[in-house]
Amino acid sequence: MTVAVHPNDALFDAEKPFPVIPSCEHFAGSEKLILKALEIQNKLGPVFDITCDCEDGAAAGQETEHAKMVVKAINSNENKFNMMGVRIHDYSHSHWQADVDILIPQIGDKVAYITLPKATKVSQIDEMVKYIQNVAQQHAIERVIPIHVLIETHGALKDAWEIAKIDWIQVLDFGMMDFVSGHNGAIPASCMRSPGQFEHPLLVRAKAEMSAAALANGVVPSHNVTLDLKSIEQTRDDAARARNEFGFLRMWSIYPTQIQAIVDAMKPDYSEVQDAEGILIAAQKSDWGPIQFKGELHDRATYRYFWQLLQRAHLSGIPLSDDIKNAFFNNQN
Repeated sequence: MTVAVHPNDALFDAEKPFPVIPSCEHFAGSEKLILKALEIQNKLGPVFDITCDCEDGAAAGQETEHAKMVVKAINSNENKFNMMGVRIHDYSHSHWQADVDILIPQIGDKVAYITLPKATKVSQIDEMVKYIQNVAQQHAIERVIPIHVLIETHGALKDAWEIAKIDWIQVLDFGMMDFVSGHNGAIPASCMRSPGQFEHPLLVRAKAEMSAAALANGVVPSHNVTLDLKSIEQTRDDAARARNEFGFLRMWSIYPTQIQAIVDAMKPDYSEVQDAEGILIAAQKSDWGPIQFKGELHDRATYRYFWQLLQRAHLSGIPLSDDIKNAFFNNQN
């Protein structure tokens, strides 16, 4: 009897699978907002990540206390899904190493990711990642801690392709507000909003370049926030444009009502999910050799596409058939 081979084992060989992570990342700075985000996550389920902000969230002079509060939140019983990351201070700030020294020993085994902001060149990110790795090693933390990097300066955009190659990098985030500000008035403030953010040539170039650099290096490109906090429709439209026109697979939220709008806009089309189910079940039965499905040829290249699509659907909360859940998801760690 042939043993059914899981797609993770059949389709990637020695190459690194592309990260499949939630399409929404919700930022929360204060203890109150972090706890509120956890409450929403526990209600909606594991369909979005929470980023605890130690950079803008920490009051001047209170950096240590703020980092300790984040440790407490991540270690709390309310963190049921271990889907909480942390944004630390940037390379130019005197406290970034202290952030790492406080966080890694206590939450390095469960933090979802560490976000590094405001870099101006690849060497800064390289140094920060190496410091995180060394602190993790010193405290016997053997796991890879995913690193997210904000591309929000001219220098970081210039070095985006090199940054994406650094070990442990999982996500490149586009930081639109700082990037626009860095143009010293050459890009009007209106272009921090839609439609300008998708149409101004300098922003089109930047988003396309960053997204291309991420995808070419097996890294997830993440889109900036929607500034209109109260318009669910605007958030949904922005997320859809980011996904469909620029290839972004993830987007920031800064207000609770934005979370579901982003998840809905970025989740796979249900008709494709149904095709993916049929194709992958048939492929597994054929030991991952070529098959025909609805009169079309499919092989390992399309299997990879549809397997990643199914994983994104699963993370987005799209209902999957029992056959698919039993074959591919129920026994996953």
